[in-house]
Amino acid sequence: MGVPRIAVVTDSTAYLPPEMQERFDISVIPLHLVWEGETMRDGVDIGPTAFYERLQAAQVLPTTSQPSAGEFVDFFQRVAEQKNVDAILGVFISSDLSGTVASAEAAKGLIDNLHIEVVDSRSTSWGLGFQVMAAAEAVQAGGSLESALAAAREVQYRVQVLFVVDTLEFLHRGGRIGGAQRLLGTVLRIKPLLELEDGKIEALDQVRTKKKALARLLDVALERKGAAPVARAGVIHANAPEECGLLQEKVKGLFGLDEVYVSAVSPVIGTHVGPGTLGLAFYTQ
Repeated sequence: MGVPRIAVVTDSTAYLPPEMQERFDISVIPLHLVWEGETMRDGVDIGPTAFYERLQAAQVLPTTSQPSAGEFVDFFQRVAEQKNVDAILGVFISSDLSGTVASAEAAKGLIDNLHIEVVDSRSTSWGLGFQVMAAAEAVQAGGSLESALAAAREVQYRVQVLFVVDTLEFLHRGGRIGGAQRLLGTVLRIKPLLELEDGKIEALDQVRTKKKALARLLDVALERKGAAPVARAGVIHANAPEECGLLQEKVKGLFGLDEVYVSAVSPVIGTHVGPGTLGLAFYTQ
């Protein structure tokens, strides 16, 4: 029996640019945005630019949903056929933020002729994307399904995701506020510094201005980095490209990196964090 042929897949909140998807041969299943009766695929039917433009004038906020088990069945089977593989490793958004993992697991139970491993990344954005990249690199290096799974897990244990939101309103409305709930009664002008901890959104600090909040974010990142060199880092923004560019340059300097990935927050995540959000994800070697 030969070595199994493996495909690595993820969802649209991993923020892997098209060139990276192509380079690592990664297929992506989109989450859904539901807005005034219309269901749109995240990053396919609506992208960040159109989303934030519409959000500015919206009277009704959108909601989000995961792909159904049936969509996952079609997705897995299509990937297996197109890529001629007999095993799929799927790494998806934290199960505390979305039902995507549950749908993928349900689909796995409906497919008999394909080995499928479903990983709960306990993260999202680049915190998810870096796990996917590590798994895909292991596969491209000729690794087994087990080694690709181990590579994703290794990044999962190390990755840090820190972010600053302009307001907690969107997280509160979307029911994703987690441990940041305790900040809701604070002064309205406060800029919360949040993190993803074991798949949930938790409060780290509250700062009076965004500039100070971003400075605090970088201080925390340096503390957590310690003496270890950073393997990869990425920054994200929700309709704040100029601020994100400045953050990217600061991260490059602080971490001594030539490349820091940049991505716009997609409609599905933007629905919950709101415009103006800036974030950083990184992991050490």
